[in-house]
Amino acid sequence: MPFDINKIREDFPILHRTVEGAPLVYLDNAATSQTPRCVVDNISRMYYEHKANVHRGVHTLSQEATDLMEEARRKVKCFINATSTEEIIFTRGTTEGINLVASSFGDSLCNGDEIIVTVMEHHSNIVPWQLLQRNRRIVLRVIPIDANGDLMLDAYEDLFTDNTRFVALTHVSNVLGTVNPVKEMIAIAHRHGVPVLIDGAQAVAHRPVDVTDLDADFYAFSAHKMYGPVGVGILYGKRRFLENLPPYQGGGEMIGQVSFEKTTFADLPYKFEAGTPDYVGIAAMTAAIDYINGIGLDNIAAHEQELLKAATSRLMEIPGMKIFGTSAGKEGVISFLVDGIHHYDMGMLLDKMGVAVRTGHHCAQPLMHTLGIEGTVRASFAAYNTMEEVERFTAAVARAAAMFHK
Repeated sequence: MPFDINKIREDFPILHRTVEGAPLVYLDNAATSQTPRCVVDNISRMYYEHKANVHRGVHTLSQEATDLMEEARRKVKCFINATSTEEIIFTRGTTEGINLVASSFGDSLCNGDEIIVTVMEHHSNIVPWQLLQRNRRIVLRVIPIDANGDLMLDAYEDLFTDNTRFVALTHVSNVLGTVNPVKEMIAIAHRHGVPVLIDGAQAVAHRPVDVTDLDADFYAFSAHKMYGPVGVGILYGKRRFLENLPPYQGGGEMIGQVSFEKTTFADLPYKFEAGTPDYVGIAAMTAAIDYINGIGLDNIAAHEQELLKAATSRLMEIPGMKIFGTSAGKEGVISFLVDGIHHYDMGMLLDKMGVAVRTGHHCAQPLMHTLGIEGTVRASFAAYNTMEEVERFTAAVARAAAMFHK
């Protein structure tokens, strides 16, 4: 389909509001993307027409809700090319998916076992592994980056020892925009007999993801970063791992039989889905995936690359500009600082001009420490952003910089 930016923008009413008297320029998409009308309409229909608990009732409403939720599971399976719906687990987001794996896989770890992560990880892919250190006394080993923000693959290979048990790494850095060579990195780990989890939160809305081609053992992502509802996520896991892992939580839905003497667990994927799920949001994720497919991920990627290139060029014309993350082929994320201006001050001034960006450490404090800074200003693009917005954003940064450099 042709890429019609005006038509796309009409699907997002929030983009037509003003902030501080100026038209909104929303560039905080790496934190959360906006939601098109079709997804919100789907949520409304679920509440108004199909609200009933899933998998537990023989009545019509329950069956309808169950069918809509399971259709979402089938849609996700196709979206990431998993081999079975049984490999698709619904969570509350990427964070819960990673915690699930860390907790369940962590049951098999013991003193001295090693987990490899990268220095660019979001806290969600650091802290869960650190929590295991208290009881399991595992060791985290960290892959460094070079001056461009690319992972050092030679150093990665050197980190493997006889004690390496797991690799957990991000597909795309939420700070640097670096697209990691995860297929190659998975292959390296598998040569050592080590499974791999990929944090795909920053990837799935911006590029096609094929978990079968990647040969990923686990892949986690969130709906709210891909034009979907908040509070819904996906954990993909290869069946052979999921069958052997213990449940993450206990309760209703995930059981086979319960007695006071013994409990057996449900088959996949329900073994990992305790309690009443957010079936309304899960069903709405179907609309988000359909929306992305309707535009085309290749079209989205090409458009965002044009925005990234133009914004980078214009920003570098500003005196004192420093961009963090210059990897070739990076995603549409720009983290920057201007000499003498605190990232928070820059963010506040941009907001006064109607431009929404993220400031701070972006839940990546170890990376900030490596870069020798406290935080950055981050602009991140989505399918609905325009070249006009790039011009307004870069002009606003230049104006804010001039205020400090008089």
